[in-house]
Amino acid sequence: MHMQRLLSLVFVGSAVILMSFTNAATTGKEKPAKAVTRTKKATTFQVDKNLSKLNWAGKNLTGQRTGTIGVSEGKLDLENNVLKGGNFSLDIHSIAVTDIKDAAMNAKLVTHLKSDDFFDAEKFPTARFVITKVDAKGNDTYDVTGNLTIKGITHPITFPATVAVSNNKLTAKADIVVDRSKFNVRFGSKSFFAGIGDKAIYDDFDLAVELVANAR
Repeated sequence: MHMQRLLSLVFVGSAVILMSFTNAATTGKEKPAKAVTRTKKATTFQVDKNLSKLNWAGKNLTGQRTGTIGVSEGKLDLENNVLKGGNFSLDIHSIAVTDIKDAAMNAKLVTHLKSDDFFDAEKFPTARFVITKVDAKGNDTYDVTGNLTIKGITHPITFPATVAVSNNKLTAKADIVVDRSKFNVRFGSKSFFAGIGDKAIYDDFDLAVELVANAR
């Protein structure tokens, strides 16, 4: 009688141990460790044309002329606050001169700049830049490459830029040197008019761009 009871206890204990191992194995199969998925935060910033600006400067042997051109639209694409792409457009009709105070002389130069001697605003009312490559240098600095279109002519160009983001607002700044002769902006250029002498206007003109944009 005692032997039968002992055998029963051994059988029950073995069954409990076996069930414990079985449940542990089953539980491990039913609840595998979850894989961690990492995602990159992509954000598009829409350019605010009222806060963005472009200053231009053209030089000759005796001095320079300065002015502004309005930014009409644009966007910049970032991933984790790192620039990845984008574009912006300029309103050629908005071109202005800032260094001539005489109203009549100022208006005369503006009209000339809008003519086909220079930017031909009636036929080509918009200039555009589209980013094709971005080389991040760290500390919000970049080498930006893209296609610049002026007077319907497109050429690649590379320039340094800074792009900083704070409180969902982006500020991008760049100093760009453009060879106007590549875009058929001919007036006063030695590239087209030999022997023009001291009346020549340098082919290179400077653009100081500042874009302000908000996250969409």
